[in-house]
Amino acid sequence: MDTNLALLLLLAPLAGFLLNIFIGKKLSGNVSGILGSVAVAVSFAVTLKFFLQVNGGGEPINVNLFKWMTLANFDVNFAFQLDQLSLLWLMFVTGIGTLIHIYSISYMHGDENIHKYFGYLNLFVFFMITLVMGSNLLIMFIGWEGVGLCSYLLIGFWYKNHDFNDAAKKAFIMNRIGDLGFLIGIFIIGYLFHSVDYIDIKNAITSGNLDIDMTWLGIATLCLFIGACGKSAQIPLYTWLPDAMAGPTPVSALIHAATMVTAGIFMITRLNFLFDLTPDVQNIIAIVGAFTSLIAASIGLAQNDIKKVLAYSTVSQLGLMFLALGLGAYHVAVFHVITHAFFKACLFLGSGSVIHAMHGEQDMRYMGGLRKVMGVTFITFLISTLAISGLPPFSGFFSKDEILMTAFHHNKVLWVVGSIASIMTAFYMFRLLYLTFYKDFRGTEEQKKHLHESPSLITFPLIVLAILALVGGAISLPGHSWLNEYLSPILTNHIEHHELGTTAYMLMGIAIIGALIGIGIAYFKYIKQGFVPGKDEEITGFSKVLYNKFYVDEIYTAIIVKPIYALGAFFKNVTEVAFSGFIFGLGRLANALSTQGKVIQNGSIGFYLLVFVLGICSIIAYIFLK
Repeated sequence: MDTNLALLLLLAPLAGFLLNIFIGKKLSGNVSGILGSVAVAVSFAVTLKFFLQVNGGGEPINVNLFKWMTLANFDVNFAFQLDQLSLLWLMFVTGIGTLIHIYSISYMHGDENIHKYFGYLNLFVFFMITLVMGSNLLIMFIGWEGVGLCSYLLIGFWYKNHDFNDAAKKAFIMNRIGDLGFLIGIFIIGYLFHSVDYIDIKNAITSGNLDIDMTWLGIATLCLFIGACGKSAQIPLYTWLPDAMAGPTPVSALIHAATMVTAGIFMITRLNFLFDLTPDVQNIIAIVGAFTSLIAASIGLAQNDIKKVLAYSTVSQLGLMFLALGLGAYHVAVFHVITHAFFKACLFLGSGSVIHAMHGEQDMRYMGGLRKVMGVTFITFLISTLAISGLPPFSGFFSKDEILMTAFHHNKVLWVVGSIASIMTAFYMFRLLYLTFYKDFRGTEEQKKHLHESPSLITFPLIVLAILALVGGAISLPGHSWLNEYLSPILTNHIEHHELGTTAYMLMGIAIIGALIGIGIAYFKYIKQGFVPGKDEEITGFSKVLYNKFYVDEIYTAIIVKPIYALGAFFKNVTEVAFSGFIFGLGRLANALSTQGKVIQNGSIGFYLLVFVLGICSIIAYIFLK
């Protein structure tokens, strides 16, 4: 029974994809949307059943379908496992995925390829489920590559726009760089442990008889982290994520909130027993995460596209999660993944509601005053903004406070970096809120006439996610953490939950004061002074550097893209010309020889007999004179 239900969980979105792709064109857009939504809702229902079963004391579910490959002493099963970690991830992947599908029915209404859109969404969820459910690294890699493919299809969904196609290609190529590192890491682990199965590797480590080269293990975990950098947008492979905003807004919510970008955190948490053996790599993870958070937050200060601000916010929050992973606080990273999924999905879908009302306008400089006509969107957006800013009692306060508290106890420098990034987060998120919803409307009169609250299919997911963003922190309260206890069978070196005390209260106070400072500066500048960012050409000084994202894309273009293009041009214009000239030269030589050979084929029988006799005489002379 469990096996059948597990397969239903996995295959329901795949069935939705196949139905929408093959017969979706014959259906109406709403029917395609309902079909896609039901497919993911079925997976959510099965996940909820398993989650309650395991949380109630039941054993994890293992599904071994068949032996996939056998190479000498290396066996790989095509198998899946539903334990505490995978079920927790599936809860928000399928749950938020269902809400995004429902939202998309209204948001994408009228699109000519809506059946393809829902087909791609279903396929995305299918591969994400595969990634999370897999019992070994090769199954994870199937899902890992699958979500990369689907991100390409969804980011470039409106393919008639060339810029959107470029953004899709950029996401695909940058992820391939990280994926190569991930694949190398898998090969090394398979060589060291003669297995890529999580349980086999964990048993080999915990048995106490581990006899492997730790240098190679360090290289393997570093390669795995490179893969995580690509998928979860960390320095230096983060620039694809803001450009991924080219896709429809629900796609942005799906990629940025609960699915693809959390794959790197999931992989490192799943392999926590490996990373605990390589503290040097953990230090690298913590440093990269902290500085990714700081740099992305600083870029977000100067962006004027509402989705770009949220995109850099995602990169920054992911950096905080990697900071926690690098410090060995895996449960804290998972906690922030969950709360971030709630408030970031709400923020992205809220921005989509705004863009829907503004008829495609995304520049905050031409918004303002929307809270007067979009009450539901405003309230849900406000709740999620308070959550991401780290104010109590909202969920983001508890998870972000745990990360900063962990950093304080392990590395004061990284705590300072994370705290500065958090203050910046509060500032740019309230900057976004004030520019979008407060003061007077700054758009055109035509836009003003058509401003309205979004339909219920859009506002319903916003309300659900806002409630979760408000109360989600309850899963891991200071002094008592359900989440820690739930994940204890998965995490080998389980770090004790921080108890309430003088230090804890002091750090909470510092975090709250920092958030209030960021909010206060934003209030003074954008409400009291009524400041509105100027046009692009008016931006000067360091603001221009931030607005242009530290010119990282330009640097990558100069030192990587252009040299590759130059190398390609060299091979095309020099090497290819030389080789093709040689090959075609041989053809011309053969053609010239054949032209001369044709001359003697003149149809004269006497000439043919003469050549025949000369040939026979030559053979006889050779035989007798040899």
